[in-house]
Amino acid sequence: MHDKPVQRFCTGRVPGASGAEESTVGAVNDQLPLFREAFYRRERLSVPLARDFTRKALADWGAHTRADDVLLCVSELATNALRHGVPPGRGFRLVLFLHHPALLRVEVHDSGDGDPAVRTPDDESGRGLQIVDALSDLWGVGERDPGKIVWCQFGLGDLLLTCPEQANGVADGQPLRIS
Repeated sequence: MHDKPVQRFCTGRVPGASGAEESTVGAVNDQLPLFREAFYRRERLSVPLARDFTRKALADWGAHTRADDVLLCVSELATNALRHGVPPGRGFRLVLFLHHPALLRVEVHDSGDGDPAVRTPDDESGRGLQIVDALSDLWGVGERDPGKIVWCQFGLGDLLLTCPEQANGVADGQPLRIS
């Protein structure tokens, strides 16, 4: 029997967020993005659970645009975390942010070392980050102690959210650059 992943859901405002929170959360007009988080054990079942978790979050948010691309990238990042990043006895965290106006960020946090990079595939492996690179608008690797965060972003241009007016002079339908 497998335990359900630990999940946390939040929406709301960032009350005077510090610089570190702003760079992690990417708040716009002090508006906290829609946020979902789940923790998974180091086991094969975690990949389909992460995909199902993401599918539900996208459906709850009405974010159907590019859902197949997002789900495939979640599968690849979760698989890479299990195969290369999660030490025995540990797990990985999947974090989803839906930023105003329509930017989805997927993060996979693991406590392993290594520097993920696109590589030349062999007969059985090496295609995961090639797929992420091809399907996402932007991807990268961030530091965490211990370990790393591998992330990717997707513009969801036709998603309409109930949000405050456009912030910082960004026009409707234009992606926001989140660092």
